[in-house]
Amino acid sequence: MSEPSVIVAKDAHGVATVAINRPQVRNAIDDTVIRSLTDAFKTLGAAGETRIVVLTGRGVAFSAGADLDWMRRMAAGSEAENLASAKTISAMLRALNELPKPTIARVNGAAYAAGIGLVAACDIAVAAEEAVFSISEVRIGLVPSTISPYVLAAIGARSARRYFLTGEPFSAADACRLGLVHKVVPQTGLDEAIEGVISALLAGGPHSQSRAKRLIAEIAGRPVDDALEALTVRSIAEARAAAPPRAPWRRPGAVTTCPAAGECRRAFAPARCCRRARPEGRCVRRRRQGEAPQ
Repeated sequence: MSEPSVIVAKDAHGVATVAINRPQVRNAIDDTVIRSLTDAFKTLGAAGETRIVVLTGRGVAFSAGADLDWMRRMAAGSEAENLASAKTISAMLRALNELPKPTIARVNGAAYAAGIGLVAACDIAVAAEEAVFSISEVRIGLVPSTISPYVLAAIGARSARRYFLTGEPFSAADACRLGLVHKVVPQTGLDEAIEGVISALLAGGPHSQSRAKRLIAEIAGRPVDDALEALTVRSIAEARAAAPPRAPWRRPGAVTTCPAAGECRRAFAPARCCRRARPEGRCVRRRRQGEAPQ
C-alpha cells in the first residue's frame, strides 16, 4: 500500500507538521496533493488543540511546483476544466494564508513556482542555505498568477518585476534579502532553527496570535484614517474584554522560587510567568504539555 501524498503528524504540544510526500518528483503538486493540503489546512485551522502548523517537504526538496504530467493533462482540458483547476490552487493557498494558527514554512530544499507560493503564504519561513528558489512559470509559457498575491506581499512589486519576468533561480540568502524567508541556516541546523521558532510561538497566547493574524490582514496596505483607527481601537478593546482577569500585583522579587515546583500561578499571562523564579524552565515545559496554570 502506497503512502499518502501528504502526511500530517501532531505532537503533544499542539504542533502539526504537514509534509508533502512525493520525494520521487521533488514534491511536485498535482490535484491530489492540492486537495490533501487544502483539507489539512482547513482541518488544522478548526482544531482547537492545534497551536502551530509546520509545512515542509519529504526528501531533498520543499516543492518543485506543479507536476508536469498533471499540467500536460490540464493543457488538453477545456477552458472550464482549467478554470476549475486553477481555482483549487487558489483555494489551497488562501486556506494556508488564512489559517488562524501560526504557520511555519520549513524550506528544506528547492522551492519553485507554486512551492514559492506555499512559502509566501506561511507566516514565518526558515530555509536551509542550500535551498534554491525560482518563480519559474514564464520559462514554461505560464504566468505566476495564483501565487502572485502572496509573493508580492513578501518581496514587493519591484523585486517581482525581476523574478516574475526572468524566472531565474535565486539563493536562500537572496530569498532572505528579498523578504521571502526570515532566516537561513545550514541544513544540519534547520530542525533546531524551527524548534526555536516553535518555542517563541508557544510562549504567546493562541487567541492573541489568531487575532494578530486577522489584524494584519485587515490593516495591511490601508491608509491611516478614521476607519482604520476605529478598527484598531475595536481590536484592542475586544482583546481586553476576552482576556482572563489579571492576578493580584506582587512586588518584584517578592517570590524567589516558582510556586508548585515550577508551575506558574499567574492567571493572566502564563507565557510571561515569573522568569526569575522559573527553575530549569519547567513552567514552559508543563505549559507546552497542556497543563493549565493553577
